[in-house]
Amino acid sequence: MEIRPNQQKDIPTVSRILSDGSLVELVYRPQEKQTLLAHYERGNFELKPWIEVDGERLVPISPGNNLLKHRAVLLPEHPEPYLSTKSLLEDIEVYLDRYVDLSPAFFRIASSYILLTWVYDAFNELPYLRLRGDYGSGKTRALLIIGSVCYKPFFASGASTVSPIFHTLDTFQGTLIFDEADFRFSDEKAEIIKIFNNGNVRGFPVLRTAITLKREFDPRAFLVYGPKIVAMRRSFDDQALESRFITEEMGQRTLRSDIPINLPGIQKEEATTLRNKLLMYRFRNLFHVHINKELVDPSLSPRLNQILVPLLSIVEDDKIRAEIRAAAQELETELRAEKSSTSEGELLAILAELMEDSTHTSISIGEITNLFTSRYGHDYDRPITNRYIGRLLRTRLRLRTQKSHGIYVLPLSEKLKVEALCTRYGISKGSSDEGEHVSSDGQVDFRVDMGTSEQDTKDVNDGEI
Repeated sequence: MEIRPNQQKDIPTVSRILSDGSLVELVYRPQEKQTLLAHYERGNFELKPWIEVDGERLVPISPGNNLLKHRAVLLPEHPEPYLSTKSLLEDIEVYLDRYVDLSPAFFRIASSYILLTWVYDAFNELPYLRLRGDYGSGKTRALLIIGSVCYKPFFASGASTVSPIFHTLDTFQGTLIFDEADFRFSDEKAEIIKIFNNGNVRGFPVLRTAITLKREFDPRAFLVYGPKIVAMRRSFDDQALESRFITEEMGQRTLRSDIPINLPGIQKEEATTLRNKLLMYRFRNLFHVHINKELVDPSLSPRLNQILVPLLSIVEDDKIRAEIRAAAQELETELRAEKSSTSEGELLAILAELMEDSTHTSISIGEITNLFTSRYGHDYDRPITNRYIGRLLRTRLRLRTQKSHGIYVLPLSEKLKVEALCTRYGISKGSSDEGEHVSSDGQVDFRVDMGTSEQDTKDVNDGEI
């Protein structure tokens, strides 16, 4: 019978930074059906069945854990040395290139993002990756290949219920790999969206209430912060959520003939070897990576800089940084184009035009409605009304309207707000009703008319227009 010093309570452990600055990580050996704790201290590691520290006895999670047995969560088997960060990144790129076909820019981003997942807890904000495309476009294959070498990847799908996702993220605090993130049920969608909305910034857990055996309510905070990679067919309706993703459009390239249609068995062995090396990368680098404020790009929005700088901060090669920046600038352009083509963006373009030319102290809602109808009315199923425009102004754009001489008007005192909103939506002076848009660098491009949004369609159907 095993004798435990002082009869310490066993603490099931996945990861821990100990008080002496050493690191502990869970490893899993499926051949031996064994879990151990890898303890890294002062450049050396040791695999241990338990660790006694600060009056506690840390033990690994059982190898019989259902998530580990069924490979829903993947772990390294042991730390494995590598020559340099550059050589490790090259190994990752060789692995990705063998099994998936990605655009050159996203290929660099995905390789660097894998490194980021292994030291993500050194940062306070993170981007998400997304693979978007129809069925048969290769997004699920890419999700599997990239996800298999991320830090403690947890594989889930749109068919999963929400509760185990919360619990698994909170327990393992790894990388969420989520397939088919297009939801059909509003209640499930709302719960998952909480994870995505709260999960890219540290310090915003999701609160949920459980009931104890004594039937008492027990509020609990679930930690959902961490890297996330999703595959989906469309986009999220929420523009704020959209801005958290760096997206690869799948299915727009002809599949390379050298990429296997079916994954060979050796792929799992290659992924395991990379996870082993990446565990050593975490041990060596977690306390040495940090935000490099000099990498902030003033040409990008604050949100995009917020999620991009952590990724750039772990990249050592200036060429790779330049490629990631170029991809980010394309993303910024796309986001602004999408926002400018929404009902709010179209309305802002009209407001900017009317306010620039107005010699009065206010503009009537009727005048705004007439111009909006003449320019965009053909995109809607019903006539545009003053009520609809007023609601867009107040609830979507948060502009203040007032009643003057029996009619509602938008005062010119809101002009500064309109100008700030135009900047956020990518609306510049010179936008015309023909869809021409002048970008911030003075070049002219053509806005793509996205039509009405899902919410706008709902408004039409509900008789709000």
